[in-house]
Amino acid sequence: MSDMLNFMGYGEDTGTPVLIVHGLFGTARNWGVLAKRFAGQRRVIAVDMRNHGASFWAETNSYADMAGDLATLIESLGGQADVLGHSMGGKAAMILALTRPELVGKLVVADIAPVAYSHSQLDKIEAMRAVDLSVVHRRSDADLQLKERVEDPSLRSFLLQSLTLGEGGARWKLNLLALGSAMEEIIGFPDVRDSFDGEVLLLSGGNSDYVQAAHHPRILELFPNAKFEIIDEAGHWLHAEKPREFEAAASRFLNT
Repeated sequence: MSDMLNFMGYGEDTGTPVLIVHGLFGTARNWGVLAKRFAGQRRVIAVDMRNHGASFWAETNSYADMAGDLATLIESLGGQADVLGHSMGGKAAMILALTRPELVGKLVVADIAPVAYSHSQLDKIEAMRAVDLSVVHRRSDADLQLKERVEDPSLRSFLLQSLTLGEGGARWKLNLLALGSAMEEIIGFPDVRDSFDGEVLLLSGGNSDYVQAAHHPRILELFPNAKFEIIDEAGHWLHAEKPREFEAAASRFLNT
């Protein structure tokens, strides 16, 4: 097992790279279109987190683990990166900045706060585990089964991006067992005492309740130079719902 995260690179290898860190059940490929746009300025690296995509599987999935994986990758890329993380990836990026500040230039955190949430995602894991992969020959076969537990077609489409169909049959590119076991940690946030003095942008969706005014004091305690920006008419998946607005806001921050 390699302990180096799988990643996709875009753009010229000049200057400080931008590292994109996806959320729970995501992959680097989810960020392909935006990564290519960001790459007009410099190199962009989009990762598959542990237990996701083409990266290694491990028994644990704590934020200390995830931040350590990102640190190892950044060190291999030259020693510093600007980091953009969404949801679970945003929390991992925050822990990276708090524990290894020398590796992080600027930090963009997309629609997540450094707090514990109550919304478990175990129902999605149970839905995926309930799919009988032995009778899945096309993505539509899995979609039909998922529909029994997941009503939202866009959510099913997102989850099915982590289904692979090959000669060996269908399989999930997610370590569902490990992610399920780590769910309390994933929706939580470690008790940290450090702070990160670098530049931080908290981008949140106007229709999302993930980043609330009540969270601002804790955010500013950990990230005293944090700035807040809202993308109107966007929910938690703000980068997918309003990609041009998201790109403009993130690029403005990263490139000035």
